[in-house]
Amino acid sequence: MAAEVEIGRGKSGRRAYAFDDIGIVPSRRTRDPEEVSVAWQIDAYRFDMPLVVAPMDSVVSPATAIAVGRLGGLAVLDLEGLWTRYDDPGQLLAEIASLDDVRATQRLQEIYSEPIREELIGRRIQEVREAGVTVAARLSPQRTAQFHKAVIDAGVDLFVIRGTTVSAEHVSGRAEPLNLKQFIYDLDVPVIVGGCSTYTAALHLMRTGAAGVLVGFGGGSGHTTRTVLGVAVPMATAVADVAAARRDYMDESGGRYVHVIADGGMVNSGDIAKAFACGSDAVMVGSPFARSTEAPGRGYHWGSEAHHGDVPRGTRIEIGTIGTMEQILHGPSHVADGSMNLIGALRRSMATAGYTELKEFQRVQVVVAPGQSTD
Repeated sequence: MAAEVEIGRGKSGRRAYAFDDIGIVPSRRTRDPEEVSVAWQIDAYRFDMPLVVAPMDSVVSPATAIAVGRLGGLAVLDLEGLWTRYDDPGQLLAEIASLDDVRATQRLQEIYSEPIREELIGRRIQEVREAGVTVAARLSPQRTAQFHKAVIDAGVDLFVIRGTTVSAEHVSGRAEPLNLKQFIYDLDVPVIVGGCSTYTAALHLMRTGAAGVLVGFGGGSGHTTRTVLGVAVPMATAVADVAAARRDYMDESGGRYVHVIADGGMVNSGDIAKAFACGSDAVMVGSPFARSTEAPGRGYHWGSEAHHGDVPRGTRIEIGTIGTMEQILHGPSHVADGSMNLIGALRRSMATAGYTELKEFQRVQVVVAPGQSTD
């Protein structure tokens, strides 16, 4: 346990680290990048790469979910987004891209006030399923009880319950809370749940029977949770803490392995490599793919927090486009900022550190270098 730092006489806290604060240490033995495997398997589903595209309307449409699946990854469709509120949201996506910054948040709230239509949930899942790729879809904890039957009936493969912060024990005086343990037990599909950022919260989520746990608050570059709520845990520390919970839960459960998926705070290939170095099994990213020419956001990026009706905790940001989805994943890269050829860079990072498997790479040595370049 890290020593606590005195903030003032009445308050102490742990020192925590972001991905920018750490660096991966090369080993005495290097590998050929072509010999490195970045394959990832969760439950019965195997992928060529350990990369999950975040359920955000600016990134994932049924078409891009299919494209990512064919490229060897997994994209999660947001079932509370535009694709389940409108028959054809193309015109609205164009409007969102044309808004000025002053008007953007209020207009997003108006657009997303349209009710979710249950028949569209089934239609969107079916679109992806008919393409022959693994189907993953997301609901928030608040909507899961209402819509989960439509999701399961439509034939989803992986069910993602994702919120800013998800706990195994949500206490409410107004409504019956979602009993995650009972809910997951009753489902016939693997469930990925989160976000969480502490050892204790992760351990409780693992005990619900989840196949995977999301670490972090999602949202990434367009997220303002820290500014609005004051809630923030640096990702390197959060991932390492949850990886420790995974290890202890394996002992407690007699060998049941729960996947740790870093979610948020990764904008380049170096951040992704550091997430695995801290203990992730996979990463969930949004903004790197919002820059693709196929992204529905047309060079703009926002998450579900940006249109919250009462307390928006995200913004619509302009990030531009840099290349196709295939170039962002597999290259070739024409820039030196880590925004393209994400999988190629991960392979090279693993090879430089002397590892050929992701599970082994989780044990790589890291150093702390806060406020310094780790190039």
